[in-house]
Amino acid sequence: MGKLNNKTALVTGAASGMGKAIAQLFAKEGANVIVADLHQNEIDEVVNTITIDGGKALGVLCDVSNEKDIKKMFNAAVAHFKTVDVLINNAGIMDDFMPIDQVSNDLWNRIMAVNVNGPMYACRFAVPIMLKQESGVIVNIASVGGLYGARAGVAYTASKHAVVGLTKNIGFMYAQKGIRCNAIAPGGVNTNIGKNMNPNPFGMERGMAGVATMPRMGEADEIAKTALFLASADSSFVNGTVLTADGGWTAY
Repeated sequence: MGKLNNKTALVTGAASGMGKAIAQLFAKEGANVIVADLHQNEIDEVVNTITIDGGKALGVLCDVSNEKDIKKMFNAAVAHFKTVDVLINNAGIMDDFMPIDQVSNDLWNRIMAVNVNGPMYACRFAVPIMLKQESGVIVNIASVGGLYGARAGVAYTASKHAVVGLTKNIGFMYAQKGIRCNAIAPGGVNTNIGKNMNPNPFGMERGMAGVATMPRMGEADEIAKTALFLASADSSFVNGTVLTADGGWTAY
């Protein structure tokens, strides 16, 4: 039996990188998976891969910064699979390492809309479903940038600190209601999150000051396995906390 048999898992940012790896692993572990992302062609590819491998998946086009899209995503999940047992808030964007004296309102608002509002909206829709069934798991993808001050620009850093706070509050608030909420703080992982970046030279220099202490880059499937642990009954006594997955980088 898979660790997520008969569970329905909703994964945002699931068409590439860590989200794709999570969606595919969860499907192999028996979950019905909602593959949510901005890019229809990539969504279809992930859904087809899961289906060909014998899994069950539903693709949903979703901009997580848009509350109406989040609502449609949950409505589609419930209509197709009847419920949502696991929510993985993975969708996120970087901030070009912009320092506070140079960050624009547009960039700040965009980062907050995706990285903070998106998980908040999704949790707000997920919790009533989970309360009704008296069970559920939320896993937020934070970052070591949500624990320390020198891994990105000011907007990304602030947004991931907010995700950590969101996680701890939800985990504590609903601990006696059958709902667990945890976060993963990945270190450097080989994904496409930075492919369209135009880094600020000063911010990049400061943010990368400690990169030589990183033992190695991680892989998306390693974060997926961490997410599986937190999403499954294996972590039944783990709640309201942040699991750092960085190969030992922040131990320095």
